[in-house]
Amino acid sequence: MTQIFQNHASDGRQKTKWLASRIAIYGALILWAFICFFPIYWTLTTSFKLAPDVMRGNMVPFWDFTPKWKGWQSLGLSPDQLGEVSTVREEFLKRFWNSAIVAVSASTLAVILGSLAAYGLSRFNYRFGFMKNSDISFFFLSQMILPPVVLALPFLVLYRSLDLLDTRIGLILLYTLMVLPIVIWIMRDQFQGIPVELEEAALVDGLGIWGAFMQIVLPIALPGMVAAFILSLVLCWNEYFFAALLTSTDAKTLPVMVASQTGSQGINWWSMAALSSAAILPLVIVAVFLERYIIKGMAAGAVK
Repeated sequence: MTQIFQNHASDGRQKTKWLASRIAIYGALILWAFICFFPIYWTLTTSFKLAPDVMRGNMVPFWDFTPKWKGWQSLGLSPDQLGEVSTVREEFLKRFWNSAIVAVSASTLAVILGSLAAYGLSRFNYRFGFMKNSDISFFFLSQMILPPVVLALPFLVLYRSLDLLDTRIGLILLYTLMVLPIVIWIMRDQFQGIPVELEEAALVDGLGIWGAFMQIVLPIALPGMVAAFILSLVLCWNEYFFAALLTSTDAKTLPVMVASQTGSQGINWWSMAALSSAAILPLVIVAVFLERYIIKGMAAGAVK
């Protein structure tokens, strides 16, 4: 009987420890989720506030303040304006499409070029002076160390001479160059995790190098490529410095438009919040639809 009671007591202590550990883990996850989502919540609610509500720091809709369409009216996106012609809405849509075209094009181009470069670095041996494959890979990544302000004047002079100022093409080329090192580093790890024997078997079956890459390697590496694409898309979509420096009217993007809400009269918090909410929404949609690829890419070691 004593042994039975001891076993029950031991089981009870183990269940208590298990329950306590679960509560601690989920509590930490809930706290972290709150910290991550609070800026988005604050931005979204601010777009429905009036100036006094913003200044008083009211946070809970219908409790601290009554939601209004103040921020969305400044963009011509409130329900009562959707059927009307709005110059502000046309301007917003123009900046939105500039950001979408530039970010998607640059990310796609970076993933294509970066994947090819990463495949070569993972499968073949190169030597450039004293630099081997690992040194070349680190050289690509080291380009991220340079602060953008160091490159401001060279790019400004170069783009002026090439007539690329205030053009989408100019931003696409620059953003591709900006995110290419990250894509190479991510995809190099991804390709190194794929056994070479699979390609060798494909070569024995009659496929060439390109055939083995397209039919064998590429489907396996697809989750990592999607993860690299999404990371590149976020970086390009949110980039502000070069967009503000190299554009003026035609190719201006959403981050520049958001920053323009500050002026001598102060900050239009409701307009800035509405713009930021509209800018965040596409990235949230992309993340929701491509979540399974992101998880597979991270699980496969694509993101470190």
